[in-house]
Amino acid sequence: MANILVVDDELGIRDLLSEILFDEGHQVELAENAAQAREARLHMRPDLVLLDIWMPDTDGVSLLKEWASSGLLNMPVIMMSGHATIDTAVEAVKIGAQAFLEKPITLQKLLKAIDQGLARDQVQQAIVAAATPAPSSVLSMAHAVVVSDTQTPLVAQSFELDRPLREARDAFEKAYFEFHLTHEGGSMTRVAEKTGLERTHLYRKLKQLGVDMSRSKRKA
Repeated sequence: MANILVVDDELGIRDLLSEILFDEGHQVELAENAAQAREARLHMRPDLVLLDIWMPDTDGVSLLKEWASSGLLNMPVIMMSGHATIDTAVEAVKIGAQAFLEKPITLQKLLKAIDQGLARDQVQQAIVAAATPAPSSVLSMAHAVVVSDTQTPLVAQSFELDRPLREARDAFEKAYFEFHLTHEGGSMTRVAEKTGLERTHLYRKLKQLGVDMSRSKRKA
């Protein structure tokens, strides 16, 4: 499972979140302020961070900016707050936060946000791996295998690693969405939920990538 860093100045919140995450099988590191969060970030590479916005030393948005500007924002970060405004939430997402959770946080929303954050991180890592030039001693083709969580057969897609980054990324994303469209029977609602995208954003993305949605329905 994942290594998750929980940053919150409230002891009760830290204890509650750590208990829930331990029950889900995750490893948890706790920090009560930005200073401890920085230290934890130095000696561990968290798979995901739950970051409170209002803290006594440095607020969560400032810490997020700090990580982004220093190249340390290479993991999904989910912001948390019980008093933040919409503008603050939007600012955090623009900086690079994956999601924003309003306190009190329900168990369902917490686990869904964590699952989506970890899933997006895995997709991004796969895109980077597919776009990284292979050594000369290795074939110039990489195979990304998309694994279904049902009994549906595995789907394999080959990507040319000597292509420009944008082309390699688009090829991977197109294969990714085509797989989910086929797997979900062409249902945009289920694909949006599965991939963590809003329906409007999903439609734009599919059109941009040139995904044939009617073809995916026929395959299903």
